[in-house]
Amino acid sequence: MRRIAFLCLTLLTLSGILTGCAAAGQEEDTPLTPQERTELYKTAVEDACAQDGNTFVEIVTSQEDEMAEFLFTALELEAEDMTAYALAISPVNIQAYGIAAVYPAAGKEDDVLEALNGFIDTQKESFHQYLEQEYETASNPRLETLEDGTILMVMHPDQDTVFDAIRDTVEGAQT
Repeated sequence: MRRIAFLCLTLLTLSGILTGCAAAGQEEDTPLTPQERTELYKTAVEDACAQDGNTFVEIVTSQEDEMAEFLFTALELEAEDMTAYALAISPVNIQAYGIAAVYPAAGKEDDVLEALNGFIDTQKESFHQYLEQEYETASNPRLETLEDGTILMVMHPDQDTVFDAIRDTVEGAQT
């Protein structure tokens, strides 16, 4: 009788452990909602830019934001192409500066990449023979698709540091 009770208790404990492991695995696989992803992007951009004191550029995360129409036009993006985003570009034509963290809508990855490449080309053209330092910044942005599907563009004087900080924050939230 003691053996049966011990065996039942052991099986019950093992069952609880396996159920706990399965639940933990499910939590990791739960994708972020568009609102959670947008907040993650905004926080990642704010934190990365605060490191160099560059907090004067507004970060747009909604169509209702005052600067949204300007940024969509400048970046050649459509709201329908994105499920979540945080966008920031310099509103003045004396600085090559742009950050876009975008989770594209289904099937819109190529459209988003094309639009961001178009912004990069426009910035290079704008600063060619105008401001040498800004032309260099515009000519060396980073544009990559992260492991989770986020498309990240960073045009910044210290783009590698800013890009890596944003990427690490975004990818760190996924684990």
